Order: sequence, then C-alpha cells, then structure tokens
Amino acid sequence: MKLGVVALALSAALSFGIVSAANAADITIKVGHGAAEGYHMHKAWLKFKEEIEKNSGNRFEVEIYPNGQVGGDRELTEAVQAGIVDMTCPVIEVMDGWDKNFSIPGLPFIFKDRADALKALDGKFGQMLLDRAGQYGLVGLGYMENGIRQITSNKCPIVKPSDLDGVKLRTMQVQAHMEAFQLMGANPTPMSFNEVYSALQQGVVDAEENPLGHITSSKFYEVQKCMTLTSHVYSTHIVLANPEFYNSLNDADKDLVKQSLATAIDYQQQVIANEEEQQIKDIEAAGVTVTRLTPEQRAEFEKVTAPIREKYLSEADPELIKALNER
Repeated sequence: MKLGVVALALSAALSFGIVSAANAADITIKVGHGAAEGYHMHKAWLKFKEEIEKNSGNRFEVEIYPNGQVGGDRELTEAVQAGIVDMTCPVIEVMDGWDKNFSIPGLPFIFKDRADALKALDGKFGQMLLDRAGQYGLVGLGYMENGIRQITSNKCPIVKPSDLDGVKLRTMQVQAHMEAFQLMGANPTPMSFNEVYSALQQGVVDAEENPLGHITSSKFYEVQKCMTLTSHVYSTHIVLANPEFYNSLNDADKDLVKQSLATAIDYQQQVIANEEEQQIKDIEAAGVTVTRLTPEQRAEFEKVTAPIREKYLSEADPELIKALNER
C-alpha cells in the first residue's frame, strides 16, 4: 500500500520523541504493538529483546512501543509495510483486508482447542499463511498467541446463543466475527481496543469478547458483571517484519532474529499456562460471575456459527484448506 496520511502521521510521531536517542547498537529494531504492558504478548517481546541483545553481544537493540502508542493493528501493519516500524504482531484477522485467507485461523470453533490450533499454525498450514504475507509487502516470521476469546457482559447469564439477543457486543472489526455474533442474535459493534473500557463503563456497549489476558490486563472485569468461557475463537498474532529491514540482515542475523523469536514464543506459552487459572480466579474475586459451558452448551454455539465456517472455507484457497485438514 502507498504511504498515506496515517503512515505519515506515524512517521512524524516516531521522529519527534517516541524513538530514543541514537546508541551504540549496530542495528535497532523498532517493534510496535497494541497490547498493555501487563499482557503476555508484551512479555514475549521483552523476552525477544533480551535474547537478541544478549546473543548478539548488544549489536542489536530492540525498542518496544506497546499500548497502541504508535497506532492500532491496522495502522501498525501499514507502518511496517512503509518501513516506519520494523516489526509488529497484529491479530491475524487484520490481514484479511488484503487477503481473505487470513481470516481462517480466527473463524469461530475452527479449532478444537489450543493444542489443535498450535498444531495447525506450527505446521504447513501456518507456514503457507506466513508465505502469503510476502505478497503484501511484509515478511511473515511466526505467531504469538493472542488467546482464546471469551465473552463478558452486563446482561447475564449467557449460556446459549439466544442469550445474546439484542446485546450490544464489542468485537474487532473482523467481518467473520461480526457475522457470527449476528447469527447468535447479538448486535456486534466494532471499535478500537483502547476504546473498549470506557464504552463498557458508559453503557455504549453491553458486552465484549476477548482473551483472558486482555480482560485482566485492561481490567474489563471492573465494568462487567459476568463472563462466559465460550472459547469461541483461538486468536493469534502474526509476527510481521518490513522486507527492506529484514533483507538488510545477513543470514546469521536473520537466524538470530528467528531463534530469538522462537524462544520468545515458547516463553509466552509458559507464561499463559501459568497465568490463565489465576486470571479466572482474579476475575471471580472482583465479583464477576464466571460460567463454564458444558460440552452440550458449547456445541450449541458451534452449531449456530457453522454457516460462517462453511462460507469462509468455501471461498478459501483449496491448498490451504487441504493443509488445514491434514494437521
């Protein structure tokens, strides 16, 4: 995409004080993302920074800009295309603005659970999507987890799809997600992540859906009465780099980037495993009623959203679907 007004604004922001002063490092990597600093994905980027700086003898320096301070996922992806930011990791569905095949991993109930999702993303299916990023001025390097999405609400309880009838529910601006919630009877309301807390607080929306890590790190539980563990979407971040930056590295430094990223991704999974049960307890302790669906209740949500999966899979690259089915 051409460098537009948003990209120019981001460039100006980086030029006037976001970026630290020049230092002794040979290579500086600017990383931007939209999550809070308490979120496990930010912790993974800190691990990446630690690994690559240590193992390069400080030839590399990584500057991380969290909290959407350089823009939301879409803006950051465009900033990476334009070379304003070197690396980012948007939710993969952001890429469906360029290619609908990127919507597949985020389809509701496309994966049985986290293990099933990781098997697909770490295999041929995931690699094919990373390769497709090259068609859009990006280098796909891997996947960081966003999390398994759950529903919180001030209209309770939610134990079946029809309980969402008329509920104003914040979603990402992802067409498949909005269509799925429409089938459940909800009124999906897309908005930027950094607007969600105030929208819930002011009653602009009744509900939202996010992974546990976001619900806790952004304190959505302070302005919600109940949470249902629907686990309706496994949400992943795709790690993207600017081609000019990445291709300027020699082979050894490219390997160092990949190795450091792999270590960071493994570390993130350890953090998630340690955090999730405690996060549920913390949400309950805050006074939120937490509902765990029975297999039969979850199957009802899965059945209602089946047309969305069928629609998007029928429109996807057959080779990609073949790789998905062979996981």
